[in-house]
Amino acid sequence: MSKMLEEIREQPGALEKTLRAGWPGIEKLRAHFEKRRPRFIMLAARGTSDNAAQFGRYLIEITTGIPVGLAAPSVSTLYHAPLSYDGAMVVAISQSGESTDTNVVLEQAKAQGAFTLGITNEAKSTLANLAHETILVRAGREKSVAATKTYTGQLMSFYLLAYALGAPIRRTDLDRLPGHAAAAIRLEKEIIARAERYRFMNQAVVVGRGLNYANAFEWALKLMETSYVIAERFSQADILHGPIAMVDSAIPAFLFCPPGVTWPVMSQLSERLAGLMAETLMITDRSNREAPANAVRVPASLAHKGELPADVYTPIPYIIPAQTFAAALSVVKGLNPDQPRGLNKVTKTL
Repeated sequence: MSKMLEEIREQPGALEKTLRAGWPGIEKLRAHFEKRRPRFIMLAARGTSDNAAQFGRYLIEITTGIPVGLAAPSVSTLYHAPLSYDGAMVVAISQSGESTDTNVVLEQAKAQGAFTLGITNEAKSTLANLAHETILVRAGREKSVAATKTYTGQLMSFYLLAYALGAPIRRTDLDRLPGHAAAAIRLEKEIIARAERYRFMNQAVVVGRGLNYANAFEWALKLMETSYVIAERFSQADILHGPIAMVDSAIPAFLFCPPGVTWPVMSQLSERLAGLMAETLMITDRSNREAPANAVRVPASLAHKGELPADVYTPIPYIIPAQTFAAALSVVKGLNPDQPRGLNKVTKTL
């Protein structure tokens, strides 16, 4: 068994630890933001952490109304252009805490008086030492090069951050996420069996919308780095602005289709792809009764009922079947998902 698959199975425990151990500090951070709420938030990250940042952007904007941007680290590291962070909070996200360029962004923002926060899996990292405050992902050491449990830990961290910023997120709902993750892991045998069909896949498209847009990037990244599949990732809106023309029977489409506001447009896309003879694989959950019979269904009812969107708690359980698929496909292709060619666990760029 690959380390990647082992670490996928560890995610419920890692999520529970991240939530339980981090909650007291988050309550203190919430009290801080009640007095000094940022007017704008900048997120700095690379790779899988950047995909998590995409999720953080949607979650924070939807639940708090605070505008969020994604930093372009090259502005600081290559162009050395000064930025004004007046009234802003800058958040750096890094599994190792040693990503050089994101740390430079954080350091410069701190020097200009911005409130800084780090999200990392390493308590003694450069990032943790730089930031005013840190949300620790408590996933334990991740041995596989392909990040899995640290990615979902970062998503959990963004739920915590959104709560600290005043979002109407309830602890009781967050307490359910490890269980939802465990439910998704129960799909392992089904997903491994399905991966066999895609043994000869060389290209694919991955599509999400809204809160699962980040997952489209992350699934595509996992396919690229573990199975060397050329996986293009799109928002449902963006693929209709031209790229859908490249899709045909030789290019499978992988779709995240939660219940709620994104379901109608994702369903319409699925029908259009079927008209192009493209094979589709849809991830949804038990609460979405309109999804086709051949969809991958997380065995839990994830549609949220309350003032938050119905799909607000779907991203963590939805990415787990995608991670499992990538790990299984790599093995089916005779590759090693733990050691992709040309990659190291920690990547430092400027």
